[in-house]
Amino acid sequence: MKKLQIAAIQTHPEFGAVQANIDTALGLIPVGCDLAVIPELFNTGYQFTSKEEALGFAENLTGDDPGPTCTRLTRFAGDTGTTVVAGLAEVCGDKLFNSAVLIRPDGSRDVYRKVHLFLDEKSIFTPGDLGFPVFQACGTTIGMMICFDWIFPEAARSLALAGAEVICHPSNLLLPWCQDAMITRCQENMVVAVTSNRVGTENRTGKPLTFSGRSQIVSPMGERLSTLDKDATGAASATVTILEKDKLFTPRNNLWSDRRLDMYRNSTD
Repeated sequence: MKKLQIAAIQTHPEFGAVQANIDTALGLIPVGCDLAVIPELFNTGYQFTSKEEALGFAENLTGDDPGPTCTRLTRFAGDTGTTVVAGLAEVCGDKLFNSAVLIRPDGSRDVYRKVHLFLDEKSIFTPGDLGFPVFQACGTTIGMMICFDWIFPEAARSLALAGAEVICHPSNLLLPWCQDAMITRCQENMVVAVTSNRVGTENRTGKPLTFSGRSQIVSPMGERLSTLDKDATGAASATVTILEKDKLFTPRNNLWSDRRLDMYRNSTD
């Protein structure tokens, strides 16, 4: 059993104001936090007008010379002892990904690339090619998914089957259903989920997008441990107990061993 102080950071970025957006997000992280999750594309804003524009903001997250955002997050993690998960645009060779980076206080980092692209993201980004890996951090096992991944139960299930006890979920949510659906994702996998969303409206393409806020931390049994409203910036924070136990939903029901794989369809064929 382990207790972690976790925060879901809710921001209202100004498009293109990278340094100011970083300052604001880091300033919202509570002192003494073990794990902080910052929204998808938090440093740039969401609504790119083209792939070329997005490339101008993208950073190399896997090489020895990371970009300014990754460098700043690494310094913050080292100075505070907080593990940070944050969403930003990643360039890798000739590909552009909508990614999340996990940065530990020792400076090591891991990356997840968004698998399920939403709407006009398909014109900007390449679908993620790393699958759903899990990583050791904060004395537990962490998985990442980004925004629209929520609607595919296979995403959270894949992370849980790989051993994730905490799912970090940087988001720029528009649709109103995710926050409630994440309760079910936690219950059906017995994991903690940290959904970090943004607020505000962007209208850079003639199609205004209004983000739904309501960042939250949800327990393995589906309890909202902390949540914010749909408009305000801030931090939803909670002390979370990581049980790291067998998936016993009742004394006679195990979420893994009770599965009937011989009865399930895995394709539309």
